[in-house]
Amino acid sequence: MKKTIIVLTIIIVLLIVIYTILYILNYIPHKKYSNSDFNIPTYTSSLDMDNDGIDDSTDILNNAKAYVAKKPIYKSKYYKDGYPDDGYGVGTDVVAFSLLDAGCDLKELVNSDIKNNRERYNIETIDKNIDFRRVVNLKVYFDYNAISLTTDINKIEEWQGGDIVTFKKHIGIISDNRNKLGIPFIIHHANPYQLNYEEDILEYNEITGHYRIS
Repeated sequence: MKKTIIVLTIIIVLLIVIYTILYILNYIPHKKYSNSDFNIPTYTSSLDMDNDGIDDSTDILNNAKAYVAKKPIYKSKYYKDGYPDDGYGVGTDVVAFSLLDAGCDLKELVNSDIKNNRERYNIETIDKNIDFRRVVNLKVYFDYNAISLTTDINKIEEWQGGDIVTFKKHIGIISDNRNKLGIPFIIHHANPYQLNYEEDILEYNEITGHYRIS
């Protein structure tokens, strides 16, 4: 009897550990909440770069959702025109396409900033078609050309859909969905094994930057 209890206890502990790991890795869906659940006013940008009648923050958020809805396959490739055109992509492409369809061409903007401020970037050879698809370059660009916001995830009201977040080697778009603590989900593309493109990962990664375009 005692041995049976020990075995059952071990099984239960293992199941809890497995469940926890799968939950943290987002293989088990997390319940989603909205700004209204936390009485947080939704931020609306005063600008509309592409003049489509949709403010920039909403536009970027909508574009991010539209991009990942196409289910791009994770693969790092070089493209002669810069932007992937074959269904493949990486983390930076979520941001690049989200901004592009809102009237902000990162390929041109980052290239121009690198040429005008070479000392800010650790780049030996400038390549317009790949420089804007590197997290390290985008962080430098956003540091000087976007609105820098808090990296404290507990200040939940300061995180809004359409914002951009950078990690040490990754980047994504802040979603308008949140977890039970009010911490927002991230729309991103991290690896070939990712089941969902919108995940509750913000509190499990080291944040290096939080930006808003306008």
